[in-house]
Order: sequence, then structure tokens, then C-alpha cells
Amino acid sequence: MRHTPRYLMTDQEEVKRLIRGNPWATFVSPASTGLVASHYPVLLDEDESGIVIASHFGRPDEQLHELGAHEVLVIIQGPHDYVSPSLYEPGDLVPTWNHVTAHLYGTPAILDEEENYAMLSRLTDHFEQHRAHGRSLSDDEEGTRRAAKGTVGLRMRVTRFDARAKLSQNKQPEVRERITRRFDETNGPLAEEMRRIQG
Repeated sequence: MRHTPRYLMTDQEEVKRLIRGNPWATFVSPASTGLVASHYPVLLDEDESGIVIASHFGRPDEQLHELGAHEVLVIIQGPHDYVSPSLYEPGDLVPTWNHVTAHLYGTPAILDEEENYAMLSRLTDHFEQHRAHGRSLSDDEEGTRRAAKGTVGLRMRVTRFDARAKLSQNKQPEVRERITRRFDETNGPLAEEMRRIQG
């Protein structure tokens, strides 16, 4: 990502918050056949220090990515949107895009069959917990264990990250407030992020 110091996110707790709120991730691998990208949900391992994520790949994605053989890039995309110069002062004509994004780097460790099933159960429970009539893999363990064989679980300790919160910090306070109010109408999560950095 473009290096602009005012937009850097260096606090790993802020990156964890971004992952929790935006768990649909893009995995990019520099495989021997060229770049490969896939999309899967991720969960933070909250019991670990640092940033550790867990996920799974559907077979044969793990082979295409050569999973575990090299470092991968995991992209977490938070709220984002186009910013029209119509929200700026007269004469300021260059549009932009506000976003909160993190690039996570690490080499995934492959989970064994039991670890994978435990991770899939945790992943399912996480997303089902607030749904009416939520389901659990334990409702049919025999059947869901068979289905789990079509997946490969992974756990990745993030060894470094590059994160940005580009939220109109380069604009005057009254312009930032105008942009935030517009996003209140069209993109509430992005407006919330803008208010977080305004203190």
C-alpha cells in the first residue's frame, strides 16, 4: 500500500478490531505457478499474544496455494467508499477513496483433522451464535465430520502487518465533518471509523 505516515495503523489492537469486524479475507499466495487468490472467513485466536488467525481452505485450494510452503498475504478490507470532491471546499477537485485496510503476512501452519474440525466448529458457532435457530456442527457430528474432510484448516501467526486508515485526515475539520455526515447517510460503518480517528 502507498506509504503515507498520517494514515498508518501501527497498533495491533486496532488491527485485531478490524479483523473481528471484517472477517471475510482475501488470501494471496506466490505459488510456483504464479499468484493465486482465494477468499475465506478468518477468526482471531483470542488466547494468543500477537495476531493469530485461523481459517480453512476448500480442497484443492490448499494445493493451488501450496499452503504452508511459503509466506502468504491475507487482506482484510474494512469499510470503504468513494469521496466526492463535491464535499470539499470550492476549487478542491481531486476525488479519493476512504478505506480501512490491513495486509497481514505469515506462513500458515496446516491443522490436522481433529484441529481442523475444532476450528470449523468454532467458526460455525461464531457466525451462528446471534442467529435465530442457529446451527452447530455438533447437531450432526458424523455428517459434518465427513463434510470437513473436504477442507484444510490453517492457523497463521502474523509476523508483520501493513495497515492503513485513510479517512480524510488531510482535510480541514469542517470538511471531514461534512464527509462524515454524508457517510452517516450512505455508509454508516465508514462514518463510525471516521469518528474514531477524530477522537
